[in-house]
Amino acid sequence: MQKVEHIGIAVKDLNVSVPLFEKLLNTFCYKLETVENEKVNTAFFKQGETKIELLESMNADGVIAKFIERKGEGVHHIAFEVEDIEAEMQRLSNEGFQLLNEVPKEGADNKLVCFLHPKNTNGVLIELCQTQK
Repeated sequence: MQKVEHIGIAVKDLNVSVPLFEKLLNTFCYKLETVENEKVNTAFFKQGETKIELLESMNADGVIAKFIERKGEGVHHIAFEVEDIEAEMQRLSNEGFQLLNEVPKEGADNKLVCFLHPKNTNGVLIELCQTQK
């Protein structure tokens, strides 16, 4: 793993949260993106080397909506940048971590992604991400 690529934060409403984070971080949201396969709308901010990703569910039964229902708005995941996502997935699987997807899938911000089950990572949802070439 190379670095923390971004921190994902689950929010109920991007229309409320984007202006809040623009004030908080003293920077503008540089990208809004819909990820159809995950049923989320995202907003990205950059502070130094790290990005903040706000995640809003597109529907009431989406994973983000369910997360907010259980835990409320807040930190959803930490994403680590990897050079070779398939090799890293194999390495972590061999180490006993449960992958939430068998193959990398397309995520926001031109990334291939894979999530690790939080029961293996002290309750923290971990995302592996590799920039698509």
